[in-house]
Amino acid sequence: MKKTTFLFIICFTSIIAAQNIQIELVANGFEAPVSIKNANDSKLFIVERKGVIKILNANGSVNSTAFLDIDSKVSDSGGERGLLGLAFHPNYSSNGFFYVNYVNNSGNTVIARYSRTNETTADVNSELILLTINQPASNHNGGDMNFGSDGYLYIASGDGGGAGDPSNYAQSLNTLLGKLLRIDVDNTSNGNNYAIPSNNPYLNDGDTNTLPEIWAYGLRNPWKFSFDKTTSDIWIADVGQDNYEEINKINTANGAGNNFGWRCFEGNNHIFNSTGNCSTIDFNNTVAPVAEYPHVGTGCSGSITGGYLYRGSLYSSFIGKYFFADYCKQTIGILTDTGSGWSLSFQTPNITAGWTTFGEDVNGEIYIAGGSSIYKIVDANLSVKDDTISNIKIYPNPTNNILNFNVSQISNPLAYIKVIDIQGKQIKSITSISSPVTTISINNLANGMYFIELSDISGVKAIKKLIKY
Repeated sequence: MKKTTFLFIICFTSIIAAQNIQIELVANGFEAPVSIKNANDSKLFIVERKGVIKILNANGSVNSTAFLDIDSKVSDSGGERGLLGLAFHPNYSSNGFFYVNYVNNSGNTVIARYSRTNETTADVNSELILLTINQPASNHNGGDMNFGSDGYLYIASGDGGGAGDPSNYAQSLNTLLGKLLRIDVDNTSNGNNYAIPSNNPYLNDGDTNTLPEIWAYGLRNPWKFSFDKTTSDIWIADVGQDNYEEINKINTANGAGNNFGWRCFEGNNHIFNSTGNCSTIDFNNTVAPVAEYPHVGTGCSGSITGGYLYRGSLYSSFIGKYFFADYCKQTIGILTDTGSGWSLSFQTPNITAGWTTFGEDVNGEIYIAGGSSIYKIVDANLSVKDDTISNIKIYPNPTNNILNFNVSQISNPLAYIKVIDIQGKQIKSITSISSPVTTISINNLANGMYFIELSDISGVKAIKKLIKY
């Protein structure tokens, strides 16, 4: 197997030197949110572990009726079970198909297709089961799913649980556990409700014991993976066993058949188990992570939650950075491309929680879930920078109809005032700001949270939060 090599650089600090992030509350009242997805429109779909999917609108409101409720089919009692994954078909706007990954009442993983009834509700009776994976234990279920730019559905599965992968499932090609799977949901074959892509690495390898759904292997518990929408790179966060959390990066063009090394190795070339077939596996034939970080101590000392490479437009300093988090440490991490590798840094944000998942809206802005709340990640460096721009008075806030901007005390005139919704879409823009007090009407805005972006003629910017009620 051709090895994919990445140089990694660890810069393990508690504060990001060049990047200061902040999180802003978008909505709360959710019950154990574990996934945030968009369907190529302004809504966000929030997956609750118990088996419910809710809609979070662009104005911050949450629909009172669930998009999907399959609580009766889902086991979320004990371990890491529950409704864990959601993916919308690339042609969802026309065919209404979406896919879920859940652990059923027998404790096994189910990959199923559902259909929407309308824009805000799904048909609970439309389930078509594609795949069932037997789970030997209650933990390490993986559960995330995403469609690649190739149109195929990628599914992350854990190693079956327990500790140390006792049955060596992750390195065995005759089981779907500990793998990244790839299937074709638009066709059927061999009596299945899906087909195998013709270029899957083990479809025609001549070994009847290997399973053709496997696209890559050697994973422990891949808790969230994502595609870079620009390059099609896959970013996988794999939860560690004893000492290391790791982040893997591969490309769909050359990642087929890659071995990420677990249970033989943990993190970058740290031997975990050298028995059985691990005694014959050379580290040079496995995929090295782009980054790792250690966890020490007993109990919940480290558990990585994978995120996204930022491709939004609101925060230019975020572009090309990979955001992730640690559930136990309650920190948010950033990987930055240095040109020769990736530097890794952490910071503790203004609000802390056990971070369970990230989400990306249609514009590429990044969200994070912790506890019962959904937050948006913003650039704190775009807050008030100096006294000149901080002398602007914005009132009333919260407001229900008008918003006033008193600029009489600033030395540099304003270049513009923009009103932006939480999805990053510009709602209003004002550029002729000559009066000491400028008043704008927000009567036509839906209730919820917005951002006010201000910039003076010298380029100094500020972003303020606005509440419309």
